[in-house]
Amino acid sequence: MKTLADRQRRIGAYLPWRRDRQAVAARRIRLAPLLALAAIVLTLSTPARAALEIDISGGTESGVPIAVVPFDQPGSADDLARVIGDDLARSGLFAPISRDAMPGRPTTPDDMRVDDWRAGKASYVVMGSVESEGDRLRTTFYLVDVSDGSRLIGSRITGSASNDRSIAHRIADLVYEELTGERGAFSTRLAYVTERGRDDDKTYTLQIADSDGANPRTVLESPYPIMSPSWSPDGDQLAYVSFEGNRSAIWVQDLGTGERSQLTDFPGINGAPAWSPRGDKIAVTLSKGGNPDIYVIDLDTRRSTQFTRSGAIDTEPTWYPDNRSIAFTSDRFGQPQVFRKSGPDERARRITFDTPYAAGPRISPDGENLSLVIRDGDGFFVAEQELAEDERRLLSRGGSEERPSYAPNGAMVVYAAQSGSGSVLKISPVIGGEPQTLSYDRGKVRDPDWGPFTD
Repeated sequence: MKTLADRQRRIGAYLPWRRDRQAVAARRIRLAPLLALAAIVLTLSTPARAALEIDISGGTESGVPIAVVPFDQPGSADDLARVIGDDLARSGLFAPISRDAMPGRPTTPDDMRVDDWRAGKASYVVMGSVESEGDRLRTTFYLVDVSDGSRLIGSRITGSASNDRSIAHRIADLVYEELTGERGAFSTRLAYVTERGRDDDKTYTLQIADSDGANPRTVLESPYPIMSPSWSPDGDQLAYVSFEGNRSAIWVQDLGTGERSQLTDFPGINGAPAWSPRGDKIAVTLSKGGNPDIYVIDLDTRRSTQFTRSGAIDTEPTWYPDNRSIAFTSDRFGQPQVFRKSGPDERARRITFDTPYAAGPRISPDGENLSLVIRDGDGFFVAEQELAEDERRLLSRGGSEERPSYAPNGAMVVYAAQSGSGSVLKISPVIGGEPQTLSYDRGKVRDPDWGPFTD
């Protein structure tokens, strides 16, 4: 049986580049006007009125060829194999082969004619079956290495029949981890904001959904803007900006109970909340001193500490894993660039160069990379920058992207992009492959934030 290192080298041979993981991303700094009092409707854990459509319009053909054979699943609502294959394709590391190219439809390794598969396209095969046990599903699956016929995984997962997609995401996570040595992030969630309706009659919703946009749930609905959702590190709460109360304010909402509390309500700007890695602080942008600066709020005491004092616009904070340092956007040199500061009394250090515009920073979970929006030519693109080497490459293709957010394993980035008169969410792998699109057919979708691991 091949070792993990052998499998990782095999995966690397299929990619046009490995984890150079350079990048850059930028977005316009918008200081929204204050709006009138909003009537807010809390609808936590109820189905959304319109879901994101999973438009698998991207992916990669340069990843490892893998076959996800249709599972034997009588009566199951979702095609589990299709969900697993789409998850793996979205990572950029794998290229699921078409079902027409599969030399068989085995459900166990004993059913598999290894010689037939060796003559085909796939390097690995995922197969399995589903049995119903009342309102539960028992799914047995296997991962087989085609080169020697060895069984890499043989496992059983039990889950709710009403959410069989969660079983598929869990299988994709296990396959991804087995072949790469890194944890999969397909079982995590996205938060985002939708906007629909005419100029004089708009509705905004804060929603959470699976990592592929399925199973959306509405957390908050309002006739006034909602902005900048930020997950707590345990995945139990969201911080966000709401314009109710005749001005912007930052709220924190418990996703289990629906209860929410107001974190800030200062005159002027209250924006861009960012939860610290340990969950004990939230960094925000406030203009209560007359200038937009970064402040850090201790969640135990609710005491705010001013973090920046530049006289410029300092906004869009993002934390480093040390729970102390913050990267942020500032126009202190004229045009927006990204800076790092390790404490209120420390000097800010510029970390983006060679681009006239850099904004919307997000530090990767391991602290080694930075996703952001940069201006390149006439467009705004999401990119990733390797912090140690100051190298970057583009992750997006459209030229009208904003607000990138890392998956908790750092392998993918979700961001918003213009699409005609509306907008969509796109997910790009950071190590190769084309973006995939999550579209919303009833208006605009924006401000995505990728949730943490929760187990």
